[in-house]
Amino acid sequence: MEIERAREDVIVAGAGAVTTVLLAVLSSTGVVGPIGPLATLAPVFVYFAYLFSRKGGPYGSWDVARNWAALAVLVGVVTLAVAVV
Repeated sequence: MEIERAREDVIVAGAGAVTTVLLAVLSSTGVVGPIGPLATLAPVFVYFAYLFSRKGGPYGSWDVARNWAALAVLVGVVTLAVAVV
Protein backbone atom coordinates (compact mmCIF):
# COMPACT_ATOMS: atom_id res chain seq x y z
CA MET A 1 0.00 0.00 0.00
CA GLU A 2 1.28 3.43 -0.85
CA ILE A 3 1.87 5.76 2.09
CA GLU A 4 -0.22 8.52 0.50
CA ARG A 5 -3.16 6.16 0.07
CA ALA A 6 -2.82 5.07 3.69
CA ARG A 7 -2.78 8.69 4.84
CA GLU A 8 -5.99 9.39 2.90
CA ASP A 9 -7.63 6.31 4.42
CA VAL A 10 -6.72 7.50 7.92
CA ILE A 11 -8.19 10.95 7.26
CA VAL A 12 -11.56 9.57 6.14
CA ALA A 13 -11.64 6.83 8.77
CA GLY A 14 -10.72 9.30 11.50
CA ALA A 15 -13.46 11.73 10.50
CA GLY A 16 -16.02 8.93 10.45
CA ALA A 17 -14.83 7.50 13.76
CA VAL A 18 -14.71 10.80 15.64
CA THR A 19 -18.16 11.77 14.37
CA THR A 20 -19.57 8.37 15.33
CA VAL A 21 -18.10 8.59 18.84
CA LEU A 22 -19.47 12.11 19.30
CA LEU A 23 -22.94 10.97 18.24
CA ALA A 24 -22.78 8.06 20.68
CA VAL A 25 -21.57 10.23 23.56
CA LEU A 26 -24.16 12.93 22.95
CA SER A 27 -26.90 10.32 22.77
CA SER A 28 -25.84 8.44 25.89
CA THR A 29 -25.39 11.54 28.05
CA GLY A 30 -28.87 12.80 27.24
CA VAL A 31 -27.74 15.98 25.48
CA VAL A 32 -29.91 14.98 22.52
CA GLY A 33 -32.67 12.44 22.20
CA PRO A 34 -31.89 8.78 21.71
CA ILE A 35 -30.10 8.00 18.46
CA GLY A 36 -30.50 4.48 17.15
CA PRO A 37 -27.45 2.29 16.61
CA LEU A 38 -27.79 2.31 12.83
CA ALA A 39 -28.05 6.11 12.73
CA THR A 40 -25.08 6.41 15.07
CA LEU A 41 -22.98 4.37 12.66
CA ALA A 42 -23.98 6.44 9.60
CA PRO A 43 -20.61 8.30 9.38
CA VAL A 44 -18.78 4.96 9.36
CA PHE A 45 -20.92 3.89 6.39
CA VAL A 46 -19.52 6.88 4.50
CA TYR A 47 -16.04 5.51 5.15
CA PHE A 48 -17.09 2.11 3.82
CA ALA A 49 -18.51 3.78 0.70
CA TYR A 50 -15.18 5.59 0.28
CA LEU A 51 -13.22 2.41 0.80
CA PHE A 52 -15.18 0.24 -1.62
CA SER A 53 -15.59 2.92 -4.29
CA ARG A 54 -11.85 3.53 -4.61
CA LYS A 55 -10.99 0.29 -6.40
CA GLY A 56 -9.95 1.96 -9.66
CA GLY A 57 -10.04 5.64 -8.77
CA PRO A 58 -9.74 8.46 -8.15
CA TYR A 59 -12.60 9.18 -10.50
CA GLY A 60 -12.48 12.95 -10.68
CA SER A 61 -11.39 16.16 -9.07
CA TRP A 62 -14.09 15.82 -6.38
CA ASP A 63 -12.97 12.33 -5.37
CA VAL A 64 -10.45 13.32 -2.71
CA ALA A 65 -10.11 12.28 0.92
CA ARG A 66 -10.94 15.76 2.21
CA ASN A 67 -14.36 15.68 0.52
CA TRP A 68 -15.12 12.19 1.80
CA ALA A 69 -14.15 13.26 5.34
CA ALA A 70 -16.37 16.33 5.04
CA LEU A 71 -19.20 14.09 3.86
CA ALA A 72 -18.77 11.85 6.92
CA VAL A 73 -18.96 14.88 9.22
CA LEU A 74 -21.96 16.24 7.29
CA VAL A 75 -23.78 12.93 7.67
CA GLY A 76 -23.08 13.09 11.41
CA VAL A 77 -24.40 16.64 11.64
CA VAL A 78 -27.56 15.70 9.74
CA THR A 79 -28.05 12.68 12.00
CA LEU A 80 -27.65 14.93 15.05
CA ALA A 81 -30.09 17.48 13.62
CA VAL A 82 -32.68 14.79 12.99
CA ALA A 83 -32.26 13.52 16.57
CA VAL A 84 -32.75 17.00 17.99
CA VAL A 85 -35.90 17.66 15.97
